[in-house]
Amino acid sequence: MAELLKMLTEVGGVSGDEGRVRQLIRQEISSFVDDIYTDRMGNLIAYKKGTNSDKKVMLCAHMDEVGFIITGIGEDGMLRFKMVGGIDPRVLVSKRVLVGEKACPGVLGIKAIHLQEPEEREHAVKVKQMYIDIGATSKEDASQVVKPGDYAVFDSRYVEFGDNKVKAKALDDRAGCAVLIELIKQKQRYDFDLYACFSVQEEVGLRGAEVLGYSINPDIAIVVEATTCSDVPGVEEHLYTTLMGKGPAITIMDSSSYANKELVEMLINTAQKEGIPFQLKKGASGGNDAGRIHLAREGVRTATVSIPCRYIHSPSSVMDLTDYKNTIRLISAFLKGCEL
Repeated sequence: MAELLKMLTEVGGVSGDEGRVRQLIRQEISSFVDDIYTDRMGNLIAYKKGTNSDKKVMLCAHMDEVGFIITGIGEDGMLRFKMVGGIDPRVLVSKRVLVGEKACPGVLGIKAIHLQEPEEREHAVKVKQMYIDIGATSKEDASQVVKPGDYAVFDSRYVEFGDNKVKAKALDDRAGCAVLIELIKQKQRYDFDLYACFSVQEEVGLRGAEVLGYSINPDIAIVVEATTCSDVPGVEEHLYTTLMGKGPAITIMDSSSYANKELVEMLINTAQKEGIPFQLKKGASGGNDAGRIHLAREGVRTATVSIPCRYIHSPSSVMDLTDYKNTIRLISAFLKGCEL
């Protein structure tokens, strides 16, 4: 499991540039499914034929991660950029990145503190003040390896540390992708047709999921996500959205959708029956692919199961491997007991 997470999180795949992630997933699961294909949006769909029913169950996790897109190159060789997805600018300064298809090393820079006016030091840095330094001496030099429209990702390694914890970039939502891969590799057959979908462009508006919901038209859908875990100093306990190490979080509602109550009850009952720790996600902010899937065609019964993740959308997100393993257990048991 750890090796799969390492591979998935260390590959780059900013929204709109998910090709390397898609290729890796395809290699991992092709021999375990009846069909696998990529649609026009770039979503990857893996299909397992059911045994007795024409019903369809869809699992969905998104392949893309937050990152950057290069918008220009200065005469001094410094790169201008825009953020892709929601990133807190306060985490950016001095972070290492990899730019373009050649994975050119770079550093997110800003004017040195010694050159800043006193009032500048009192305010959070704005993205427009930053640049990416790839060590180039001129625009011509930088243009040899980078061009506008190239993507950049955090240069961050997968590390296991502490009490069963992992640190990596892109745990949102490569952890969800890993869950789907592990479920596919179980070689389980169900009464219903199973569609394991790996979506694109979630971080910029749930775009891939909208196409998937319409094209698959499932009877039910379960979205597998990484979600905010706020059990850290400076946050009052009543404001915690999830707790790390307490199991997968089942969503009741968020800013993009209400989970189907029947599916929520089925997930809770499954967890209780199987002795799998779980929690209900307390916060209602944010959203995920469920926000588009549940609106497809005449509507799709949809629920979300999430893995708590600290410091989400940063180069150093943190997850508990026990939560990850229990997410696999919960969805596996749910699928085996699912009656449509």
